[in-house]
Amino acid sequence: MSSPGVSAESLLNVSVAGLAFRNPIVLASGTAGFGQELEDVLDLSAVGGISTKAVSVAPRAGNPALRVSEFAGGMMNAIGLANPGLDAVRTDYLPWLPAHHPGTRVFVNVVGNSVDDFATVVRGLDDVPGVDAFELNVSCPNVKAGGLEFGADPVALAALVSAARAETQRPIFVKLSPTLGAAMADTARVAVDAGATGLTLVNTMPGTVIDTAHRKPKLSFGSGGVSGPALLPIGLLATWRVSRALPGVPLIGLGGVSTGDDALQYLMAGASLVGVGTAALRDPRAPERIVRQLHRWCDREGVRDLASLTGTLRWPS
Repeated sequence: MSSPGVSAESLLNVSVAGLAFRNPIVLASGTAGFGQELEDVLDLSAVGGISTKAVSVAPRAGNPALRVSEFAGGMMNAIGLANPGLDAVRTDYLPWLPAHHPGTRVFVNVVGNSVDDFATVVRGLDDVPGVDAFELNVSCPNVKAGGLEFGADPVALAALVSAARAETQRPIFVKLSPTLGAAMADTARVAVDAGATGLTLVNTMPGTVIDTAHRKPKLSFGSGGVSGPALLPIGLLATWRVSRALPGVPLIGLGGVSTGDDALQYLMAGASLVGVGTAALRDPRAPERIVRQLHRWCDREGVRDLASLTGTLRWPS
């Protein structure tokens, strides 16, 4: 039974960056398309939001197969940010989700090869109905600066976020790479000072898996992004570090979430929202199950407001 006077649904309601979410579970970018792709396998009205597939100015074909490979600790992917491009996303893809699931918040994930690319996509989608926020993937290489990731270059990162901020009043979340390590908090501060509303922590971790029979990488690209259970401890530590360095800044905790307990860990570490990605690819029912597990935990523990758990981790002194 829910606490007296509190409905089961309201227990999980959260307000983040001025947006109301029915619950803190957000489908991670790259795992949910633009929503319509999952209509027959997942109830999009059961989650709080969705971060769309990456959107670039021009269409991208992505990498050749094999793009995805599982291993004992999770999954690796090297999709190559394949997407239909700004114009097609604006007219053919984004209108569907708000029309069919109006209570599900929409973060548009943005990628690019230059600062101007990011600004162009944000400007081109800012007036699309149902777009609630933008998520900037700064793990992309800055082609004009020799390929260094935007997130690894404070000057380029500040310029990118400032350019995107000039194009929208909507919330902007910056998605950071776990390769930043101890520099994560400093990089997060650069993003927030430049105009970011919040951060998404973390993106996938670079790695490779080898086909020993043929003595070559299993992925056609050679390396890829590691996701799944192996990423959980990395994402949790990044979330805790940034939440301590930037109190009050909204965070989306992401990486390795497959159970309600995993989601609770991110909330306690300082996240306001929790992303679910690889788990939903393996089992499309996982996000709904995680929401139910959060309900049950609140009932059992007598918690009347799940948001009150954010940042309550007791770190050893």
